[in-house]
Amino acid sequence: MSRQFVVQLPNRPGALASLSETLAARGVDLRAIGGGGIGDVGHVILTTADDPTTRAVLDEGGYTYIEGESILAEVGDRPGGMAGVARALADAGVNIYGHLFLGRWGDRAMFTFVVDDPAKARPILERKG
Repeated sequence: MSRQFVVQLPNRPGALASLSETLAARGVDLRAIGGGGIGDVGHVILTTADDPTTRAVLDEGGYTYIEGESILAEVGDRPGGMAGVARALADAGVNIYGHLFLGRWGDRAMFTFVVDDPAKARPILERKG
């Protein structure tokens, strides 16, 4: 799976538009995207079809970002499904930098996570929880 990027943006009109326009101008296709913002700071979490060009756009644009392995996880699509995964990661001392919702299939929800310690997180996230 591709890399996942967590990108800090100013929380103002046009910040996401500028980044996504620059990526599009370089031919980068977005695969998954999410984000938010509070106060002056926002963020976007994304995966693309072209990690090297995405990295170049972020570097050339002076963006603050974290890049990491995108770890796929199935979570029970029920109250507490995400809580259980988040608690298991926390109890293992793993910090979540970002996660993306990919969709629901039956009683499962699919996410990708980028974390500070993929080796510790992988056995937790790859469990069918």
